Amino acid sequence: MKHFFTTLLLAAALPGLAQQPTAELKQAADKIMNRGPVVTLTERGPEEVGVRRSISQFFEGMNKSDTTLIKAVLMPEARLQTVVNKDGAVSVSSDDFSKFMTSVGKAKPGSLDERLGAYDVHVDGDLATAFTPYQFWYNGQQRHCGANAFTLVRVGGAWKVQAIIDTRRKCR
Repeated sequence: MKHFFTTLLLAAALPGLAQQPTAELKQAADKIMNRGPVVTLTERGPEEVGVRRSISQFFEGMNKSDTTLIKAVLMPEARLQTVVNKDGAVSVSSDDFSKFMTSVGKAKPGSLDERLGAYDVHVDGDLATAFTPYQFWYNGQQRHCGANAFTLVRVGGAWKVQAIIDTRRKCR
């Protein structure tokens, strides 16, 4: 019986609510459902903004061949891995971050261009993950595409990359 009255209340309230601005709609829904504020997918909290900022700084450093920018957002024991599919045999290869940093430092500024797609970020306390498709360009030519999966840890209020694992394939 309780659900019947809730449904009836919602049915009666919704036509009038549809005329109200979005903020009022959210407040009305919160009151009806007796819950906290509704957060839409386009709204980003400070945690997600911080995660995105660290990832952006990582790739900015790569693009500028500035390893100092990259090191500032890395945990000391950060891991770099790639999912490899060779003729259907799947494995994970681990790369030495110091070799990666050396190659970035030797690259001509602007030659390394990793273009990220939409982010999917999840945060739980001081742990965050981010998943994003990407296209990698070298000296203005598209080389490969794939996806990056980041694990970040908040240390001293800053998000640091603990691990990156990616896939690499020919672009479609």
